[in-house]
Amino acid sequence: MSNVKLAIVFYSMGGTNYQLAKWAAEGAQEAGAEVRVLKVQELAPESVIDGNEGWKATVNATKDVPVATSEDIEWADAIIFSTPTRFGVMASQMKQFIDLQGGLWASGKTINKVVSAMTSAQNPNGGQEATLHSLYTAMMHWGAIIATPGYTDPVVFGAGGNPYGTSVTVDQDGKMVDDVEAAVKHQAKRTVTVAGWVKKGNQ
Repeated sequence: MSNVKLAIVFYSMGGTNYQLAKWAAEGAQEAGAEVRVLKVQELAPESVIDGNEGWKATVNATKDVPVATSEDIEWADAIIFSTPTRFGVMASQMKQFIDLQGGLWASGKTINKVVSAMTSAQNPNGGQEATLHSLYTAMMHWGAIIATPGYTDPVVFGAGGNPYGTSVTVDQDGKMVDDVEAAVKHQAKRTVTVAGWVKKGNQ
């Protein structure tokens, strides 16, 4: 059986979700997956981005990261999404990307994709779980198979204990408050493992 193909699709304004995506890529590669790290299209005007040093730095840091396309979703056996929370739901940039996949969905090409998700917010109760739920709701419409970390490894507790997906709190300086690297890598490996089972079952 060929290796699991994993697309890690992120949106990042301050760099947090880009870092989560990179850790997920490391974990998935350790599990033997072929990985693409991809960003979604930015929607904010350049004038707004230029007025925020952190945002501008992230745009600069991710300038060579490919923009995710429908072809990437079709290619992937599994997808990990990473997005900050915006009022308890996913960022509009991520929502637009998902909304643009209607053609794939209509042709049945999102069925049985194994998906998982990660998020960040400025406080622990700032909508982190709700954001993951909002993304998973869309995935139910896709006919995808949702692979959450649950409590499948003690590292989940060490990262705050979110069973729906790794979530991290970010302070006013843009620094992660929680140590989530191990939890992200575990989540990525679990996603790859479940995708391997599905891929084998479909052959």
